[in-house]
Amino acid sequence: MIWIGVGALTWWQAILAVVVGVVGAARLTRIITYDDYPPAQKLRAWWQGLTNDGDWAKLVTCPWCAGPWITLIALASFLVSFLAPWLGWAWWLFWGWLALSYWTSQYVHFDEGKGE
Repeated sequence: MIWIGVGALTWWQAILAVVVGVVGAARLTRIITYDDYPPAQKLRAWWQGLTNDGDWAKLVTCPWCAGPWITLIALASFLVSFLAPWLGWAWWLFWGWLALSYWTSQYVHFDEGKGE
């Protein structure tokens, strides 16, 4: 068992949490930095306006810049999830939903085949 704060994880739960956290963070990074999803576009425009399109604007346009911070949020929220069972469920639902949606989108993208 791996002890984290007041909770414990088995080895397979720890591995699953890492996979879900990394893939979920990758999906959120893509949504924020690349996708044409209207709320993401509005977030990028708002942040670029707030930063006067300066160096800090890269946080919403560069996956190499945003990724570490989104991963840190995933990790911090995972550690906080040990404070109460409902926080744990919220973590698994949110980051799991992001991870599954990324795998689903990738599957569909590569399943479509090449156009002629």
